[in-house]
Amino acid sequence: MKMKNFKFLVLMLAIALMSPAVMAQSASKSKYLKPTGFQKKVTTLVNGKSRSYYSLSATEPSLVSFSGPGKLRVVSRGRFVPGQVDKLAYEIVYDINGAGAKSKKMSNSSKSTSATYLNGALGFPGELKDFELTLGRGNHSINFTLKDAKTPVAVQYIFTPTKAKKIDWVEFNPLRPSEPVEINSKEVATTYFRTSEEKPVKVEVIGPTELRVLTRVEYHFQMRGRVNYRVQVKENGKVINTYQLTTQLSEVAEYKDDKNLVPGKACEFVITVPAGKHVYELIPLDKDKNTVLSRFLLPKNDVKPVK
Repeated sequence: MKMKNFKFLVLMLAIALMSPAVMAQSASKSKYLKPTGFQKKVTTLVNGKSRSYYSLSATEPSLVSFSGPGKLRVVSRGRFVPGQVDKLAYEIVYDINGAGAKSKKMSNSSKSTSATYLNGALGFPGELKDFELTLGRGNHSINFTLKDAKTPVAVQYIFTPTKAKKIDWVEFNPLRPSEPVEINSKEVATTYFRTSEEKPVKVEVIGPTELRVLTRVEYHFQMRGRVNYRVQVKENGKVINTYQLTTQLSEVAEYKDDKNLVPGKACEFVITVPAGKHVYELIPLDKDKNTVLSRFLLPKNDVKPVK
């Protein structure tokens, strides 16, 4: 057997013996996320290689946005100032989609033996401390701050997407009165419902289930490029989330009957509905934007008649 053919057979055998878990891991490509809002880069050399970390503030949030499902790894290093010998302790505060602040405490951090700062005047990086957040499908925005400013801290945000669970979704209409709007996309007509701060759209759902929500900003002639917008969600009159979303003009969608407006690309989030009957309201919060269109879907297996 020729050496070339032998090497090929060995390679094929190695691939065949590779475990499904290893193959799945290699298929998921992690990416480093750059925050917006408070953004102060701290270049750190780890084993001689340059790495970008971002400082956290105790007063100004750093915002990280991405589309799930996936896992967000938050890698942090406290900073030892020159002459400091005690171990470091700090607390990172995070708020996912405006659902309320949670925190993660890091303690007993020693000076790193493998990392230094590019700017040596900063002092010395602490050893790596990290935690992981698991997020479901849809668009997510997470604000990060420090509990206090006693210890300087810089972080990396590493997102690894995971495969979404396959669900057969069906359309679910909101309560009346609601203003329907027909959107054509790739020659397929879809009904959205217009929502505003004055006239929020409402939907009644029987849980437990998941409510999938697609939203589109309505661009008017003065709006250009990427647009940030916020949608507040109330459950039975109580605010449970505020989604910070980013979109741009859709290249394939258009209004069926209105040529003066252009729809933005759809953004998605999913609401976990607990057991029982619940009424959800969608309220756009940005007064400088136009109205928002919304569309609702439920898992086919969970559709129940409202009693």
